[in-house]
Amino acid sequence: MIEKTVAEIAVALNAGDISSVELTQTYLDRITQFNGELNAYITVCADSALRQAKTADEKRAKGSNSPLLGVPLAHKDIFCTNGVTTTCGSRMLHNFVAPYDATVVEKFNDAGAVMLGKTNMDEFAMGSSNETSFFGPVKNPWDTKRVPGGSSGGSAVAVAADLCAMATGTDTGGSIRQPAAFCGITGFKPSYGRVSRWGMIAFASSLDQAGPLCKTAEDAALMTNVMAGLDKKDSTSIDKPVEDYTASLSNSLNGLKIGVPKQHFAEGLTAGVEQTIREALKEYENLGATITEIDLPNNHLSVSAYYVIAPAEASANLSRYDGVRYGYRCEDPADLEDMYKRTRSEGFGEEVKRRIMVGTYALSAGFYDAYYRKAQKIRRLIKNDFIDAFDEVDVIIGPTSPHTAFEIGTKTDPVTMYLEDIYTIAVNLAGLPGISIPAGMADGLPVGMHIVGSDFAEAKVLNVAHQFQQQTDWHQHKPTAFGKEN
Repeated sequence: MIEKTVAEIAVALNAGDISSVELTQTYLDRITQFNGELNAYITVCADSALRQAKTADEKRAKGSNSPLLGVPLAHKDIFCTNGVTTTCGSRMLHNFVAPYDATVVEKFNDAGAVMLGKTNMDEFAMGSSNETSFFGPVKNPWDTKRVPGGSSGGSAVAVAADLCAMATGTDTGGSIRQPAAFCGITGFKPSYGRVSRWGMIAFASSLDQAGPLCKTAEDAALMTNVMAGLDKKDSTSIDKPVEDYTASLSNSLNGLKIGVPKQHFAEGLTAGVEQTIREALKEYENLGATITEIDLPNNHLSVSAYYVIAPAEASANLSRYDGVRYGYRCEDPADLEDMYKRTRSEGFGEEVKRRIMVGTYALSAGFYDAYYRKAQKIRRLIKNDFIDAFDEVDVIIGPTSPHTAFEIGTKTDPVTMYLEDIYTIAVNLAGLPGISIPAGMADGLPVGMHIVGSDFAEAKVLNVAHQFQQQTDWHQHKPTAFGKEN
């Protein structure tokens, strides 16, 4: 049962083939068995999960059949959860217990989903490998010597190793899609503003967006149905009706126009990944789509612009962590200034401190125009490139990452690590929806295919992803040590 998709689990629960309590206990047993090796969870909520599961079974017995009722999930530890520790993967918040639920958490609670626990992540979502977590690196279930990607690596691993049926993540520059690619699962970033950010601890406010990690595009549609919608508590939330994202999954792709960016098939892309994506594109041609090479002329500037904008916003957002109100506080400070300095130097990890310094510099007097304002102008150019492209094509497809998962500890240069998100960052800068789905294997490891749509074209992106998964079985492949053999 644990290998089934969310959609299949919902059918089984409705049919009475298994109860939510039984299913939840099965996942909890697997967490006990494998989490020590994978380090996917920071906090496990066994008692409350079983209580939620019992309530779900009682509701189902009375006739309720909400699609996610009784389905176990995990939340990335960046979402505030009432009464449960919310660490953001940092020493700074290692003892912080949120007094309220994030809107995303609240919506899943209302849908009857069962929260198994909180997943590990790069500290304050800053990283592309899940190695910056205060609680240690997460291990990729396909090869535990390799990274799962970041920052939502814990959620991706929990889904890939069947330690939950579905999980939430956040994506600032690729932090849902890249770990989905590395772990062989589906990861979806909706358009900016489509999902509430309220109660989601901020990294870069103009870029952060919550989304689902799961096994299939159909599951992503079911989760997005719950997550999406206007939230008046979030000023960046869009006032736009939420459609049923499952309704158009089966639409034909005959006549679909696919754009393939030439910049995504250039230097740096490994041969195995390129071959896998080229073969995947042939599947779309078989489904009636046409493939056209497109130009995103300012794509090469996306990483540079991102690593000015994101650190600048992070430096402002993280200024609230000072040891005064909540979270970590240094011991025996000499005075207020000493408390500020030592709390922040001891509470934050190296990568977080690096980005705070970069962001503070970019926003400082004399450098704001030279760096931050210029980066925002480049952001507009990148957005315009996508607008022009979508005048010609329906979706844009390419690789999610230039390579498969790399070994833990091998990328120590920050700039090299920043280039990990070279294909995904532009989508965040433009605020567009993007999904990564398994497209094949290279050197025994999963390869992710990246599908991007125009503003609020979530339904189209999910439809294109779903149709590929109807024709292939790459999304069914499992790491041998933690699931059925391929």
